Amino acid sequence: MPKALEELFARVLSSRIFRDREKLRPDYVPEELPHREEEIRRLAGILAPAIKGVRPSNVFIYGLPGTGKTAVAKYVLMSLHRAASRVDAKVVSGYVNCKCENTSYRVVASLCEQLGVKVPFTGLSTTEVFRRFVRGLDAEPRLMIVVLDEVDALARRSSEDLLYRLTRVNSELRSSRVSLIGITNDLKFTEGLDPRIKSALGEEELVFSPYNSEQLEDILEQRARLAFNEGVLDDGVIPLCATLAAREHGDARRALDLLRVAGEVAEREGSARVTEHHVRRAQMELEHDRVVEALRSLPLHVKLTLLAIYLLDRRGVREKTTGEIYSEYRELCRRVRVDELTQRRVSDLINELDSLGMVSARVVSRGRRGVTKVVKLSIGEDALLEGLRDDVRLANVLHP
Repeated sequence: MPKALEELFARVLSSRIFRDREKLRPDYVPEELPHREEEIRRLAGILAPAIKGVRPSNVFIYGLPGTGKTAVAKYVLMSLHRAASRVDAKVVSGYVNCKCENTSYRVVASLCEQLGVKVPFTGLSTTEVFRRFVRGLDAEPRLMIVVLDEVDALARRSSEDLLYRLTRVNSELRSSRVSLIGITNDLKFTEGLDPRIKSALGEEELVFSPYNSEQLEDILEQRARLAFNEGVLDDGVIPLCATLAAREHGDARRALDLLRVAGEVAEREGSARVTEHHVRRAQMELEHDRVVEALRSLPLHVKLTLLAIYLLDRRGVREKTTGEIYSEYRELCRRVRVDELTQRRVSDLINELDSLGMVSARVVSRGRRGVTKVVKLSIGEDALLEGLRDDVRLANVLHP
């Protein structure tokens, strides 16, 4: 093993930074959830009839990312299960993250597996998988609470079909009942849904407001006591993590990631303490990772537009106009053998990239020649190439 790797592994093994870094992961649900007492009380009140065998109302939970929606749902369900077990109530739950299980088939297959009903990874119709879910649930009398997290990640048609069937599933069940909890970051998700689905799904609604800087500090203080060894955090570390995350809509997930990565940066450096310098380094690493992930998820023609801007930049074109970008984009389309979009559509894609913060686009006056849009790249070359490298369709233009 190379000496450099041996030294790195040795530093981690002898680290005095972390007690249990998993306590900083977003999916960890602590014993207490600071500043979500009212939301916990309201959701618990809605679900409480389950312990008497009565189907609770369906609930839809809205809120920006990192506002504690998933943590509150899991926390209340764990408490509900404990209360139900004390009175021998048959209450079960199924949790599905629709961003991971992003088709109706996979969502229902996941619910089947959580009931102990085996279904193949593929090969059946969604209707057949749903039929097996109904049979499996009805095998014994029970009440199932189904949590569909990030339900907006499902394709619109897919989500409508699935939600319609789930909101009507009780009519197919003889001895069991289903109650739904939908969770979304998209405050407008239900606006385009079929009115029948919307009314059935949103019998009760909860809206989670963002955390402020002081609330984020309380959350980080609580997790830090569990995750770090005593005395390793400089006084300014938690306030800085909270302030940076508060700028991004009060995202507790972002705050926890910053604190965890700051500790990991300190650990890799062999430092005995976590400082504000490590938080700044963590911010840079997370921003890089976020840009790369966003790039990987872009549609092909958006990637080609961005790549056209980058290639013009490499050639020293300082103020890139829409016309110059479109000419470069057409050449890239020819090389990857795809049909090109119109110049107007590419101009719209540039606006989308501007809203994502990947480019900066401004309209400037050219006098008698009218106005034009001037575009500049706003992300680093390393992040851009890393984000596009995995797309095999771009292999010929990235590695000529």
